[in-house]
Amino acid sequence: MDFDKKEMIDQLKFEIMMIERGGYQPSVRAPRQDTEMFRDSITCLNAGLDTKQVPCTSCFLSQFVPSEFRNSKDDLCQKIPLNDRGDTLEKLRAEGDTDKAQASLLEWLKRTVAKLEQEAPAAR
Repeated sequence: MDFDKKEMIDQLKFEIMMIERGGYQPSVRAPRQDTEMFRDSITCLNAGLDTKQVPCTSCFLSQFVPSEFRNSKDDLCQKIPLNDRGDTLEKLRAEGDTDKAQASLLEWLKRTVAKLEQEAPAAR
C-alpha cells in the first residue's frame, strides 16, 4: 500500500512532539494506567477504541514492520525494530523500562523523519 510521504512525516513529527512534551507519561487522571506508544496516539487508526476496527495493515507504520510479523494480530507498530539490536516497543515494554522505550522510539522517529525527508524533499 502506498502512503503519502508528507502525511507520514507529519504524523511522525507529531509523535516526536508527543514524546518530547511528555504525552506518553502516565495520566494525572489515571496514574496507574500505562499508555502505549503509538497505540494511544491519534496516529493510531484505532485510537480510543477498546477493540480494533481497522486492521493495522491499513496504517502507514506497518511498512516499517519486518514482513514476517505483518500478519500478526498484535499491534504491528509495537514490532517495529527501533535500532540495530532489533529492540521493539513490545520488547522494551516487556522489560519494563519505559524511559528506554521512549528514548529508543524518539531516536527511531528522528532518523526515520530525516530519511523520509531526504527521499521526498518536496514533502517537507
